[in-house]
Amino acid sequence: MQMTRDIEDLIDRALSEDLGLGDPTTDILIPHDLLGSSVLIAKEDGVLAGLDVALAVFKRVGPELVVETLISDGSQVHDGDVIAKISGPVASMLKAERTALNFVRRLSGIASETAKYVQRVSEFDVRIIDTRKTTPGMRTLEKYAIRAGGGYNHRQNLGDGILIKDNHIQALRNRGLSLAEIIKTAMTESSHTIRVEVEVEDLPQVKEALDAGAEILLLDNMGVQEMAEAVAMCRGRAVTEASGLINLSSVRDVAASGVDLISVGALTHSVAALDISLDLDSSTVGSSSPAP
Repeated sequence: MQMTRDIEDLIDRALSEDLGLGDPTTDILIPHDLLGSSVLIAKEDGVLAGLDVALAVFKRVGPELVVETLISDGSQVHDGDVIAKISGPVASMLKAERTALNFVRRLSGIASETAKYVQRVSEFDVRIIDTRKTTPGMRTLEKYAIRAGGGYNHRQNLGDGILIKDNHIQALRNRGLSLAEIIKTAMTESSHTIRVEVEVEDLPQVKEALDAGAEILLLDNMGVQEMAEAVAMCRGRAVTEASGLINLSSVRDVAASGVDLISVGALTHSVAALDISLDLDSSTVGSSSPAP
């Protein structure tokens, strides 16, 4: 992946969080000229994401470190697979270890979970998409991990499109506006480059939103049968997105309703990290020229 300025700044902040006051353990115990090699190794099956960021962390801490990628982001990894090799000053490896692992473990967890959802609905013409329920400051990387796992991205930020949610509707209904009037106002006042999506909760709202010209309908917390009816109403008129209470057990049934998109907040807000570790090769430690 491309190391953009915002990702580099994120790496710097993460390292400051861990190394801002130094590392007396390593500084006292590990000679600065002690050389060696280590590997990043998968401890469980999954999909890799964030390796480039992890290796950039090592290079930021120790520019003299030599890093080698063995498995690329988006690839399936298995328990015991060696993902990358790092060689050079041992102290730099130890100082970078936790921050590097935090990135690659978190992002690989997201990619791995996304891949499970994508596989579960592979027989249907539907896309698994993310939400903005991301870790503060990590959105660019977490949405990258979604793509590495075979998913697609929803809005990057609030400026990416118009999504009229239930709270927007409630606030404006208190001022006397109907759902149709809210949608027409959004379409009239917005740029022609921005599509208007609206959250609907039942079939009467689906009809009102369609008649008002909404281009995407977010079917929120609907049962599968009601969702299928909404899809039939929207066919040829609007894109449909299913959202709310969707998990691995239910996602196939949701896909069978015919929706175009399925958004899953759990892909980023509550996913488990993939187990990846840094193992130091003791046979290389102390050599003046660590094994490549």
